[in-house]
Amino acid sequence: MSLYLKQIEQLAALQKIDDEIMQLNAFLKNAPLELERMQIRSSELRDAVKELNEKIAQIVGQRDQLDKDIEDAGLKIKKSKNKLMMVSNSKEHQAMMREIDNLEKMNRNREEEKVSVMEEIVGQEESLTEVQKELADLQQEISQKKKQINQKLQSSKERLKTLQGQRGEAEEVIPKPILSRYQFIHSRLSQPVVVFVDQGICKGCNISIPPQTYNVLQKGEQILSCPNCHRIIYWAGHFAEEES
Repeated sequence: MSLYLKQIEQLAALQKIDDEIMQLNAFLKNAPLELERMQIRSSELRDAVKELNEKIAQIVGQRDQLDKDIEDAGLKIKKSKNKLMMVSNSKEHQAMMREIDNLEKMNRNREEEKVSVMEEIVGQEESLTEVQKELADLQQEISQKKKQINQKLQSSKERLKTLQGQRGEAEEVIPKPILSRYQFIHSRLSQPVVVFVDQGICKGCNISIPPQTYNVLQKGEQILSCPNCHRIIYWAGHFAEEES
């Protein structure tokens, strides 16, 4: 294998290490954020449970008050009807009848209101059950996620140390001018930094490189960069020949 191809392989190996380092760093950064979002949602659900319980208690209070009012009015109606039997004056009789009618009408309204209140209680209790289930499921998920994240964080940190050691070894093998160019491009462009060219097309930006540059690239004598995206490029045919 020529010195040129060795240098390209070394750069590709360095890029593979950098890819994994980037993925591990992204995980180390994002994993705690994901857990934090879940805990925020858990707090929101606990607040929702508290609010629903308070609302249900308030509605139950309304229902109990309606029951009391209906019972009190029923007693008044019963007393009024008993008095009605002893009234001999037609004027008093009519007055008591109006009073009984009003009490019975109020009680009918209360009964209708009580039906609506009972329906609302059922609806709120159903909502509470759903929220409580979601909260229980989320808390279980958080518990499992914490274990998974802690295990992955530990293994990721250990792997990161290994990769950083491998990166240091790879940097020692690559000539400094080429390494400097790689690091310069890596600091300014997203991965990949090293890409192949096939049929004159750069696979980093999918744009044709000039024919003269393509001819020089095929000779395999020097490390070149794509004139369009500035990534380090190599001719795919070199490695196809090397494999055969």
